[in-house]
Amino acid sequence: MLKNKTAVVTGGSRGIGYAIVKKFLENGANVALFGSRQETVEKAIAKLKEENPEYPVIGLWPNLNDLASVTEAFDKVKETFGSLDILANNAGVSSSTSLYDYKPGEFEKVMNLNVNAVFTCAHSVAPIMREQGGGVIINTSSMVSIYGQPSGSAYPASKFAVNGLTKSLARELGKDKIRVNAVAPGIINTDMVAALPESMIAPLVARVPLGRIGQPEDIANAYLFLASDLASYVTGEILSVDGAAMT
Repeated sequence: MLKNKTAVVTGGSRGIGYAIVKKFLENGANVALFGSRQETVEKAIAKLKEENPEYPVIGLWPNLNDLASVTEAFDKVKETFGSLDILANNAGVSSSTSLYDYKPGEFEKVMNLNVNAVFTCAHSVAPIMREQGGGVIINTSSMVSIYGQPSGSAYPASKFAVNGLTKSLARELGKDKIRVNAVAPGIINTDMVAALPESMIAPLVARVPLGRIGQPEDIANAYLFLASDLASYVTGEILSVDGAAMT
């Protein structure tokens, strides 16, 4: 579905991001896996190469809040693969700290990665995509961008902002044939959720009408659809993938 396309996936070394990287590779894309640290990126690349030595994948670790660093990385991707067609803005950090316990800088840390980095990456990639005649930007939102959450207000606030960026950039960049969408995952079986005791997992499952927690591949499948030509007339959407989870 993505043959001859080149994708960048931020936060691609584990969890949902790694699943997106793998799904894109399985569907014929060249992929640049971006992570926060060299060692985690290289470990993820080695794991992918163990599965298929022929996977066209490279790893980079730019500072996503630094425009020059991001631009240099994107230029490297285009130099390596010849184009940059898909940007998956997946890197992010969660928060569950009560308002009463917030420490100085914590809110800013969440916003820097979850919002500012999304904007910086979009700002850097848009001219490349416009010059190529189009492209796709997909942002990772969250179910809490719709419902909020009872603690850790920085996280839902950041994801509300991601939704706003998504819808606004879709309207602004449509004339340049750049589609912009977001995926809003529900409760997904990432490392963080897997580490929870069964006593905490059961109530989470009870809130999902489909009767199960989502898997990273469920989110990767949504990304694949939005990145592909099957979604050629889909832009400005926040696609919930949450099993109709009830708050």
